[in-house]
Amino acid sequence: MRKQLISVLLALAATGGLAACTPNTGTGQPSATPGTATGSPGTSSPGTSSPGASSPGTETPATETPGTPSSPAPGSTPPDAETTVPAPAPPAASPLPSGPGAGDAELSITVKASKDGKAANYTLVCKGGAAMAESQHPNAAAACTSLKDNAAIVNPAAPPKGISCTQQYGGPQVATVTGEVNGTPVETSFALRDGCQIGAWNAAKDILGAAGGAL
Repeated sequence: MRKQLISVLLALAATGGLAACTPNTGTGQPSATPGTATGSPGTSSPGTSSPGASSPGTETPATETPGTPSSPAPGSTPPDAETTVPAPAPPAASPLPSGPGAGDAELSITVKASKDGKAANYTLVCKGGAAMAESQHPNAAAACTSLKDNAAIVNPAAPPKGISCTQQYGGPQVATVTGEVNGTPVETSFALRDGCQIGAWNAAKDILGAAGGAL
């Protein structure tokens, strides 16, 4: 009887010693090894970023849609815009000095029996008062001599202020002279509507190819 009691006590003591040596986790599962961490599924580790996320402090560069022109700055003119600024007018021809000159000229002359009449076109080329072969004029020699004696006949000055022209009518004839005399541009219109215009026509009759308006 005593031996059985001693055996029971020894068995209980052994069982208690084993229980004291086993750590209790409270869940019946073995505890994790110290120094290691377990992450939940679907979470990223510290210090890593998800794909597609931009880093702090960076900007995504702006992009333009292909084929879309950029708008001009306010107040600027588009490169293909048309301007409406008129071209400057050519300088007016200066009156030629009266009296003898070099006698050099290249002129295109048009004479009409009326404003809407058929035009007679002449070409006059003079060098030193002599007619050149390029001239196509009914009396080129006389025309060049007249220009050498007084070049102002093809570009007369306007009548002075206070001078009235006689109100007489010489006919419907009109003429134009364009070109260059002694290096000076010439562009003059002739008519026979009053005494001043008749006088200018008569002075240039050799150049115009007719006398006093009688074409």
